[in-house]
Amino acid sequence: MSATEEPGRADEPHRLSLVIPVYQGEKTLEALVAEIERLTVPFRTAAGHLAVVDEVLPVYDNGPDDSARVIRELARKHEFVRPVWLSRNFGQHPATLAGMASSGGDWIVTLDEDGQHDPGDIGSLLDAALAADASVVYGRPTNSPPHGALRNAASRGSKVVVRSLTGGTDATVYQSFRLVLGEIGRSVAAYAGPGVYLDVALGWVAGRVAQAPVTLRAEDRESGYRLRSLLSHFWRMVLSSGTRALRAVSVTGVAFAILGIAFALYLLVSRLVGGPVAEGWTSTIVVLLVGTGAILFALGIVAEYVGVAVNMAIGKPPYLIVGDPADGPLGRRQR
Repeated sequence: MSATEEPGRADEPHRLSLVIPVYQGEKTLEALVAEIERLTVPFRTAAGHLAVVDEVLPVYDNGPDDSARVIRELARKHEFVRPVWLSRNFGQHPATLAGMASSGGDWIVTLDEDGQHDPGDIGSLLDAALAADASVVYGRPTNSPPHGALRNAASRGSKVVVRSLTGGTDATVYQSFRLVLGEIGRSVAAYAGPGVYLDVALGWVAGRVAQAPVTLRAEDRESGYRLRSLLSHFWRMVLSSGTRALRAVSVTGVAFAILGIAFALYLLVSRLVGGPVAEGWTSTIVVLLVGTGAILFALGIVAEYVGVAVNMAIGKPPYLIVGDPADGPLGRRQR
């Protein structure tokens, strides 16, 4: 028995809230809920932890198909299906946040509507969280995502860029199939501002982050993402990653100024030793380099203030108060 475990608490099931953003789920959602239904009865994970799906929250994001009808039929048929309705189409991440805010479980599991995420892997996510004492667990695909080679390569590249901009945050682990500690997920949903990238917001407050191996299945429908939406997705991830990119403007300005001064010294020495220097060219180049450096440096300082304002606008918190982890689901472990 671990130091944080109390007698009998290991037999109290981990209550799971499943959040499913729905945009084009008319043909896939019913089959997905049928797979989830068997998890609404308490079950044991591979590591022996007791868990149960308490609620399934399909978040209707006003897509182009007849998903609303399917959601209503599922809600009438299953007591555990509790729909969340949005006033208009907001996108996958805002819809996910809306579902998180409406959840009540010990843990929140987010998964796609298209069938590529296997509900049978949820137990693996929970085992990984408890083994690593992690508040966020991402599914780690053991196979290539069921998309084209170009989109997969672009996805990997964009995550590498974000990792460099955030100063070490490993964006390559980001996956829409994730498990989040309930109080963390609901708090993030409360403070995340418009335009924030969900996984970046989770990284602001989450403790340990872990991964669990999962197998991605073929999507049961064509992806709703197009080039424009994918670029928007990437840009939102960059903008909410912090001010590191803005700071690069200041660094560039300093580099230009140093280059201008160094070049001016070189030309001065060249003239003193009798080297050929074109009339008027020296002063023009030096003024250009030093002036450009000064302008970029000034813009960098302004950008820092803009960055602070952006962080405040998107709701980045200075801290997050949570309960004692020993009193929550992380405190329940098998002997």
